[in-house]
Amino acid sequence: MRELSGRLVTALVSCLILAVVFGYVASSIGNGTIERFDTAIISIVQGAEAPGLTSVMKVFTTIGSTKTVLAISAVTLGLLLYFRQKAQTILFVIVIGGTAALNLVLKLFFQRTRPDLNRLIEISGYSFPSGHTMMATSLYVILAFILWKNAKNSGRVLFVIGAFIMIGMICVSRIYLGVHYPSDIVGGISASTFWLLITTSIYATYMNRNYAKSNVSVR
Repeated sequence: MRELSGRLVTALVSCLILAVVFGYVASSIGNGTIERFDTAIISIVQGAEAPGLTSVMKVFTTIGSTKTVLAISAVTLGLLLYFRQKAQTILFVIVIGGTAALNLVLKLFFQRTRPDLNRLIEISGYSFPSGHTMMATSLYVILAFILWKNAKNSGRVLFVIGAFIMIGMICVSRIYLGVHYPSDIVGGISASTFWLLITTSIYATYMNRNYAKSNVSVR
């Protein structure tokens, strides 16, 4: 019980920190003080532009697209249902569906226009927070979380490393291709991680309580 309480406190504190980070970024966008940060990062990332690298970045941004996320989600749900992982199925649906809904609400609220300098692909819609970033963060973190729960110890670290690589490359690709400000990425990571902490904490609490009840009934 103490371990569970400690986890919840840690999750709560982490959520508060993420909320502060998101609020700071949002307010800085509003008053224009984050422009120097955005400009500096864009200059570094886009300064590496090269034909071969552009092709790679387009691949990663496609991996983070809605169609790809839906395809991966469909396969994941099929496997979870096949192996009768009811709780994890519900968790996955809530994480992905909630992230999509949260991103839509936040975009409509802030209505930040996209950068228009050196744009290598055309895209519509608002900029803040980055939808690709939010969906990639939620998708690959929750996949790593589920695989961690079900896989053997030898493969766990690889899942986590793979998730961070995918998220990082998708995020960088959005800046490189000129369709997002770096602050859009920071806001997207903060918002999706906030949602992930809430959902996984509730899931862990539910599973631990069920485990405790089953042990009591067995005794």
